[in-house]
Amino acid sequence: MLKTKVAVLLATGLLASCVEAQNTEATIKKALEPKLGGAKIESVRETPYGGLYEVRVAGDILYTDKKGDYLFIGHVYDTKTSTDLTRARIDEINKIKFSELPLEMALKQVKGDGKRTIAVFEDPNCGYCKRLRQTTLKELDNVTIYTFMYNILSEDSFTKSKNIWCAPDRVKAWDDWMINGKLPPSAPAACETPNDKIVALGQKLKIQGTPAIFFTDGSRIPGAVDLKTLEAKLQSLK
Repeated sequence: MLKTKVAVLLATGLLASCVEAQNTEATIKKALEPKLGGAKIESVRETPYGGLYEVRVAGDILYTDKKGDYLFIGHVYDTKTSTDLTRARIDEINKIKFSELPLEMALKQVKGDGKRTIAVFEDPNCGYCKRLRQTTLKELDNVTIYTFMYNILSEDSFTKSKNIWCAPDRVKAWDDWMINGKLPPSAPAACETPNDKIVALGQKLKIQGTPAIFFTDGSRIPGAVDLKTLEAKLQSLK
């Protein structure tokens, strides 16, 4: 009988807590969404620090109070460990399942023994992507690189990607353009590409800029990193 009463009390407490959390989320959404320029709040979560609530918007994190009266934009750090708590949380929520990437829609390049694997989303008109290709990825060895041509900068990006995808040697055509500035011939009109599907994939993965590098543990690094940084990341996965 006592156990039954305890179970009822616990269940009642959990239910009340759940209802309160839902009410708080609704209050925050109602207060903030009209001020976010049309962006929708994906979730609201109470944090263990400072009475703040984490608000997820388009893959990013903002902070607010319980009523949504104030909005905090920036990163929260643990002063004892110098840990960027916001960065760690963003990395956590943006992790993907690498095994679910449609690698058949990517250019595959094997360097050395190819034992290590990364996937890179790049736009053919992206200057930072060209820098990454001309330095870090050119020097990186013993890796398999899957390149998704993610066309987000201009209509011309779609044209270049189609020409590269429809070339006899796609990887060579990509490197000729990104490293040497040599364009491939125009693609036959009937040649089909995965361009539109890759754009949809990138949006689903919340890729807001190029380059974006994904690793087999599901984590990512945005931007053109140097060889030392990339090697250190790959080493950490062992």
